[in-house]
Amino acid sequence: MTDAGPPPIKPDSAVSGSLDLGMPEGGAKPYRVLARKYRPSNFADLIGQDAVVRTVSNAFETGRIPQAWILTGVRGVGKTTTARILARALNYELPDGSVKGPTIDMPGLGVHCQAIMESRHMDVLEMDAASHTGVDDVRQINDSVRYAPASARYKVYIIDEVHMLSTAAFNAFLKTLEEPPEHAKFVFATTEIRKVPVTVLSRCQRFDLRRVEADVLMKHLSNIATKEGVAIEPEALGIIARAAEGSVRDSLSLLDQAIAHAAGEVRADAVRQMLGLADRTRVIDLFDSLVRGDIAGAFREFREQYDTGADPIVVLSDLAEFVNFVTRVKIVPATADNVAYSETERLRARDFATKLSMRVLSRTWQMLLKGIAETQAATRPAAAAEMVLVRIAYVADLPTPDEAIRMIEQNGGASATIAAGAAPRGGPASTISSISASAARAPAVPRPEAAARTQPQMAAPEPQAAPALRITSFPQLVALAGEKRDLLTKAALEADVRLVRIEDGRLEVALEPNASRTMVTELSRKLELWTGRRWTVVVSNEAGQATLREQNLVKKNERERTAEADPRVQEVLARFPGTRIIEVRKLAAEAPEADIGAGDLGDEFGGEDAADLDD
Repeated sequence: MTDAGPPPIKPDSAVSGSLDLGMPEGGAKPYRVLARKYRPSNFADLIGQDAVVRTVSNAFETGRIPQAWILTGVRGVGKTTTARILARALNYELPDGSVKGPTIDMPGLGVHCQAIMESRHMDVLEMDAASHTGVDDVRQINDSVRYAPASARYKVYIIDEVHMLSTAAFNAFLKTLEEPPEHAKFVFATTEIRKVPVTVLSRCQRFDLRRVEADVLMKHLSNIATKEGVAIEPEALGIIARAAEGSVRDSLSLLDQAIAHAAGEVRADAVRQMLGLADRTRVIDLFDSLVRGDIAGAFREFREQYDTGADPIVVLSDLAEFVNFVTRVKIVPATADNVAYSETERLRARDFATKLSMRVLSRTWQMLLKGIAETQAATRPAAAAEMVLVRIAYVADLPTPDEAIRMIEQNGGASATIAAGAAPRGGPASTISSISASAARAPAVPRPEAAARTQPQMAAPEPQAAPALRITSFPQLVALAGEKRDLLTKAALEADVRLVRIEDGRLEVALEPNASRTMVTELSRKLELWTGRRWTVVVSNEAGQATLREQNLVKKNERERTAEADPRVQEVLARFPGTRIIEVRKLAAEAPEADIGAGDLGDEFGGEDAADLDD
């Protein structure tokens, strides 16, 4: 038996210059998802990242190419794709050798382009930091970076999700990242830029890849659908673009799913059913019922959507999104020109933005935001969502407390009716401008039968209000604080307040440096409570009189000096060395005479003062 030898080597299919990965046995071309099939291969194909393209273009033209880039942004905006395009641009070279250096103009596939875009070039190393987090992985890079590239112009290291590296790995990277060889470039990508150490960030040029706007995504999806030969409604494109939330990869995945789901023309209803979304027109009808106070209509609309398979949380979320859209249209009317929204949404948003106040919109948003969280935590989401709708209809258009108080005062107190509240009812509701109801905080108008029952009580004469107390002097004010047993206020008035002037209902004072900052406000409130009338307490720039404590101290010192000057007191002081006067106080007229000549001293001091001596 002869040896047939080794099988012949098949040619590598990758040398053809095509981006396809090859064909399986049998000749059938494998299906590639749209996110991979239409992955950008040059800067011209990147959408929504004009700032990044302009910066890199200028850097390449002027030769100011950094040693490291870090790309950050949400999932699916093109971080890894941009990193590969950078690697391709750094190593772009045509077979004829006409390109001598890095360039962003890449009209066709170069010598290294195919291998770089397929992640199999030996000089372009891609590493997933989520699965290679240790310091040993970084040491391998540090060891290999010193060697020159095998065939390309630069060695390029692309590290995806770089924030997953350990602290030791980051530290091992610092020296190489700061002073790499001239032939080495680093491109990092991350969704969590805050987790990357600042020592790494300071060694890189940072590029923040933006979320792609919905209208830009719609154009991109429309072009891809045309290339794929798929008919799709513009409204369906808008739904997919909004659901992707600025992620190109997510939008292409949703488009792929929608094409498979529809099995023909992709319609908006099919996309809503696929994503579990409520009909936007019906969501707007639900919102209209809420702001008109039509609870029965809102319940009916919500139940119909729920019966057709809409998730209660999704319905509330769509309501919140529409409220946000109306608010933005009210602030910036040009927002209504966004083609990502249907014509019905834009027209009705303009109408609501004209009719509804910012207060109503902001309060509705807050209640929906809280209601979504409550519905998510509820055991019966549909019932919880209905209760959220009830709250919105009853309170979304009520005045704020300060507005209610102001309107009550303007219309004459308790009998005022505030024409701004939303009064939900089961029957057909009038337009928003004609809604008029009593505020929840205002006293309710009694019904006829209730008024009949309360008639005898209402006929009773009202008690006479107590006459207002008049205060005309500062000592009166201090005495009043003592009568009210407010010892803290009394002590503060005596020690920290210097009177400037006082009138009945107005007090002007100067304060000591150690006085309480809230003293003026508290004193005004307490005076109104004690006297039954409003008081104005003002802090003056004038010096004012001395405090009562200082005045009492002066009087005490004067009495002591007068007592000490009396000959009989001097005689007592001389007979008992070390004796001193500790107090001179007034005695009542009927008080008996003291044994030590207190009566005589009282006669000497006008019949009022007596001196206490301390041995």
